[in-house]
Amino acid sequence: MTFGILALVALAGILGPLLGARVSWHVPVVVGELAAGVVFGVTGFGLLDSSDQTFTFLADIGFALTMMVAGSHVPVRDPAVRAAIGKGAVRSVVVGLLSVVAGYGAATAFGTGHAALYAVLIASSSAALILPIVDSLGLGGTSVLQMTAQVAIADTVCIVALPLVIDPDNAPRAGVGALAVAACAVALFFVLRAFHRSGHWRKLHKFSEKRKFALELRINLVILFSLAALASSTHVSIMLAGFAFGLVLAAIGEPRRLAKQLFAITDGFFAPLFFVWLGAAINLRDLVTHPSAIWLGLVLGGATLVVHAAIRVLGLPLPLSVLSAAQLGVPVAAVTVGTQLGVMGDGEPAAILLAAMITIGAATLAGAAASKAGLTKPV
Repeated sequence: MTFGILALVALAGILGPLLGARVSWHVPVVVGELAAGVVFGVTGFGLLDSSDQTFTFLADIGFALTMMVAGSHVPVRDPAVRAAIGKGAVRSVVVGLLSVVAGYGAATAFGTGHAALYAVLIASSSAALILPIVDSLGLGGTSVLQMTAQVAIADTVCIVALPLVIDPDNAPRAGVGALAVAACAVALFFVLRAFHRSGHWRKLHKFSEKRKFALELRINLVILFSLAALASSTHVSIMLAGFAFGLVLAAIGEPRRLAKQLFAITDGFFAPLFFVWLGAAINLRDLVTHPSAIWLGLVLGGATLVVHAAIRVLGLPLPLSVLSAAQLGVPVAAVTVGTQLGVMGDGEPAAILLAAMITIGAATLAGAAASKAGLTKPV
């Protein structure tokens, strides 16, 4: 890893904002960053070596920060969303049951043996992707709140379940590690909440702001990296550590100053670096040499849309049902962890990302349809 390579990575990361600049397209920034990684990585010109240890470690930091930000976007403090949890939970359970059937069918048809993984992928929803679409289109009302609750539940459950299903042989060990991370996150919640309620955090904030010390950011990075260290030592993906700490921040109420600081280091550098690294690591040529991977991606993407659209029968409008199928965090995490563990077949990572792109495209159209259907906040 050299400064020249780092400059190339930073330059590649700019493609994300360029594609996402047009609001009407609703193209997630990460799509451009992944595409840039593909162009400069093993699929394209081979200028970026994803196996470089320094590059990989920096990407791991970006992975942890990205999952922390995703967790902080889960609206656990919104009273309206909490009131809609009942119906959201029921719909999540129905989606989960249908996903098990669809995942088993896909794994059997393609002979991959990853039925549980596919079930989690199909059942997942991305709060970090869906909520910005809801906000940008001004969607609102009871149905939107119920969908938001459903998405929050699915996102959380699938993130927790992913480490357990991606490597079934080590599931017991991963389960113990996941419990350890979860226990620490719960303890952190009570400690930090007490610190906030006592007024000490406010005093720390004022002192840090006056002296320009950025203490909130430093402390939260210490906590995040400590959880990541615990996850690594217990053979659990740092994905869970980042997401768990993000949920803690969401439950306490992330200060605006801290949110801005996290946005700067995450979206400004580490997240683009992670997604460029991920794109560089995926060999899309496998889709050509293994045409079945294309069909796998189409089947997974199609199954996700069908399963989520099926909850229309439970009263959720069809555009919102399809919008709830948008996924990115769980597929990206699955590809990242699966690639690191070497448990995926040829072309399978590319197929999973293809499926995710299908859901993103469909969700973009569904969001526009929901807006036209009048599923917006009252003026």
